[in-house]
Amino acid sequence: MAITIEDIKKLRAMTGAGLADVKKALTEAEGDFDKAKELLRERGLAIAAKRSDRETSNGCVLVKKVDGFAASIALKCETDFVANGADFIALTQAILDAAVEAKAKTLDEVKNLTVNGMNVQEAVTQRSGITGEKMELDGYMVLEGDNVEIYDHMGKHILTTMVQTNKAAAEEGHKLAMQVAAMKPVALDAQSVPQSILDEEYKTAVEKTKLEQVEKYVESVLKKNGINPNLVDSEDHIASNIKKGWLTEEEAQKARELKEKAAAEKAANLPAQMIENIAKGRVQKFLKENCLVDQEFQFGDGDKATVSQWLARQDKDLKIVAFKRFTLVAE
Repeated sequence: MAITIEDIKKLRAMTGAGLADVKKALTEAEGDFDKAKELLRERGLAIAAKRSDRETSNGCVLVKKVDGFAASIALKCETDFVANGADFIALTQAILDAAVEAKAKTLDEVKNLTVNGMNVQEAVTQRSGITGEKMELDGYMVLEGDNVEIYDHMGKHILTTMVQTNKAAAEEGHKLAMQVAAMKPVALDAQSVPQSILDEEYKTAVEKTKLEQVEKYVESVLKKNGINPNLVDSEDHIASNIKKGWLTEEEAQKARELKEKAAAEKAANLPAQMIENIAKGRVQKFLKENCLVDQEFQFGDGDKATVSQWLARQDKDLKIVAFKRFTLVAE
């Protein structure tokens, strides 16, 4: 059976597949559209399986809101060339549109919706077959209720945010969404930070403080013995400085012995209360830098203020209810 250009255009419109792939599928299916569609689907599955171990570090993140509901979703792929393609962005938008219309709460719900006449997951697999790249849905987030403002950072579809306030505040909400994009808060306020994160931050702060105290003591011991700490701060530097004639083998060995003895001595006699106080201070700094309401607001009128202080200046009753942030960029 002869395959006409009209047949090719029709199947391409139905599936979004490339002209060559559509022509090949129609030829193999002898003009049977349903069989050709199945062949294209199977090709997509085969390519997806073949590329399953590839990293999807690029993609498209979109965000959308309607009355009482907002959502963002990411469709990930392997290269920015595919990510910036009009068809790829259109598929991401179609999936997000379907998710918002259905007010889907989870990614699994989204995958079972219908888009372009087929199951969402099948549509993603088919697009994977067309491009030859692994693709996967990720980062589905929702905010339910009124007064949500959304932001697509610089319109580049790689970072989106959503911010919900307790009352209508479009301008303020937009600036808050920009703040979330720029400053990467991990929680709304200190009370919202999971205990597991606080515990890990405190543990890290304690270890860092201990290490610093030991290093300071070792440096002071080396200086008292006439040795420049910078010349012996690592074995690589020691070897290099011996070659340059800046250290003798005897001086290097003496430095090693002094460092080992001083480090052990200080580690065994660290003041517990001081370590705890410094560690707690570091945790407080972490909260100030990572809790949205305590961060320095970046989009005010020039006066330094925290987000909560800036909000109070706009409206004493205005509060942030929740926020969401998703990015494909490594941070």
